[in-house]
Amino acid sequence: MELQIGPVLQISVPRLVWKEAFFHISEGYERDLATHHCSKVKFRDKEQQEAIEHIDEVQNEIDRLNEQASEEILKVEQKYNKLRQPFFQKRSELIAKIPNFWVTTFVNHPQVSALLGEEDEEALHYLTRVEVTEFEDIKSGYRIDFYFDENPYFENKMLSKEFHLNESGDPSSKSSEIKWKSGKDLTKRSSQSQNKASRKRQHEEPESFFTWFTDHSDAGADELGEVIKDDIWPNPLQYYLVPDMDDEEGEGEEDDDDEEEEEGLEDIDEEGDEDEGEEDEDDDEGEEGEVGMTLAI
Repeated sequence: MELQIGPVLQISVPRLVWKEAFFHISEGYERDLATHHCSKVKFRDKEQQEAIEHIDEVQNEIDRLNEQASEEILKVEQKYNKLRQPFFQKRSELIAKIPNFWVTTFVNHPQVSALLGEEDEEALHYLTRVEVTEFEDIKSGYRIDFYFDENPYFENKMLSKEFHLNESGDPSSKSSEIKWKSGKDLTKRSSQSQNKASRKRQHEEPESFFTWFTDHSDAGADELGEVIKDDIWPNPLQYYLVPDMDDEEGEGEEDDDDEEEEEGLEDIDEEGDEDEGEEDEDDDEGEEGEVGMTLAI
């Protein structure tokens, strides 16, 4: 969804959400800094000085409209978030009828699959539901919930991670504590297990997927959270339906084998025809020889 306000201002709503709080904070700081700098510069031309002051006044009006637009867009997004909820609920009910929907979706996603080891995939086979909830004022944060069936890895039925922006714009996150069963802590798996490549993984990562729940070092740059919220959650079906590349390659190899077999049969047929032709020629030569011998007698 993209709104255009006037001939200049264009704001993309999905990328706005909670991050737009950064815009207001940094914008005010930059404006004050620019005004302070301009007041200390001595312009030789009075006309230039007046022009700078008028530009600053106009810029203040533009900034005011930008803030107003952001607030109105947030209200629109809040409205449609509420309207989307029944459809998200209906979609979750339908997804529950498809075994291994979410693990397939994650494995097929290029960024998420890069974080999945073989044991991570096994654990995610017990994942039955995923939900993303944006807080009511949207820009303050969101929460991602994972629901699991009984499994051999941990006791939790649900794992959550929340992202927040405080009034000063500082990002933070918090998450559920994973209650690992004895000897099943995937975040402490051996380096040997870490290096096992999943068949769909492009490259290897040194950490388990589940380390994401305990990593709060840089909430403002949590790429996995953003991928789940902004890319997977709006339409997970597009990744579930990604063709299995291994199957396609297997089919291609089978087609090549079939073609080679057909070519081989054709070669055999051609060789057979050539042999028959040579035999016919030999027979003709033999008959001519017999006729010659008869005449000589």
